[in-house]
Amino acid sequence: MSTDTEVRVRGLRALVEALGTVEAERFVTLILREPFDYTEWQTRLWADKTVDEISKAAMAMRSAAPNHA
Repeated sequence: MSTDTEVRVRGLRALVEALGTVEAERFVTLILREPFDYTEWQTRLWADKTVDEISKAAMAMRSAAPNHA
């Protein structure tokens, strides 16, 4: 299991890689500015999908990942 610091570093690296430095900083600012309930967001995120649909999408993404073993 990773430490909190390791998770933060990896998370920020992922944001910078996906969004670029400026947009990653903007994302963090937006998240900090607004109250955010991750559990509630997760519940709404997949409300229109079945477990099978979510699982198939996750497996497809994993298979397409460059580091897939």
